[in-house]
Parts: sequence; C-alpha cells; structure tokens
Amino acid sequence: MAPSAAPRFGTDTLRRGLEAPTAAPLTALYADDAELRVVDRNTQPSHPMVLHGRDEISAMLDDVYSRDMTHRLERCVVQGDHAAYSESCVYPDGVRVYSESMVSLRDGRITEQTMIQAWDE
Repeated sequence: MAPSAAPRFGTDTLRRGLEAPTAAPLTALYADDAELRVVDRNTQPSHPMVLHGRDEISAMLDDVYSRDMTHRLERCVVQGDHAAYSESCVYPDGVRVYSESMVSLRDGRITEQTMIQAWDE
C-alpha cells in the first residue's frame, strides 16, 4: 500500500482498526520500520518483547485477532506526533485483558509503540 493511500492515525481510524474482526486495519496504521515493545508478566520491563517492522508486528496481531475475543478502544489522546490509548479485550468466558500504549507517529503512521498489558489469571 502506498504511504499516501494508507490510513492516517487518529482516534477514529484507531477505533476502527482495534475493533475490527481482523488485524489488517490495525496493521495498516504501522510504518514499515515500526518497533513495538510489549511489557507484561511474561516479558517484564528489563526484557520486553520487541518486534521490528510491520511484518513482525502483523504476525503478532494476526495471532491475537485469530482468538475469539472482542477489542474495544477505551480512550485515546493524540497530540502532535504522539498518542496514548487504552484498550480492553474480553474472551467469551469473561477473562479480560487491558493494555495501555504510548506511540510515536511519522506521517500519520505508528513508528514506535510501548504497550503495557495485564490480564485475568
């Protein structure tokens, strides 16, 4: 997809991407050279999971979106080339996942993201 044809990051495009039934609309918001750092109970702050490039990020998002769960954007704040947002997810059995992300943007695409997530045990 050519950069000019790609969706630009904003609250509405993020909501459509996060709440879509597949990962494709969300993946389209990442720059080719994006980096995603994930901190949770398995990948703690001193050793976060780090994904490099849209392809690695896409593979992780495809896995997440293949699961039977709903995703909801709770809130989003965009200021210049930075944004922060909260996402909640629920599995059919009631197990919940919550994440907070801070992102850097370039030309309306995510270039860096740090996500901190927690889930019910």
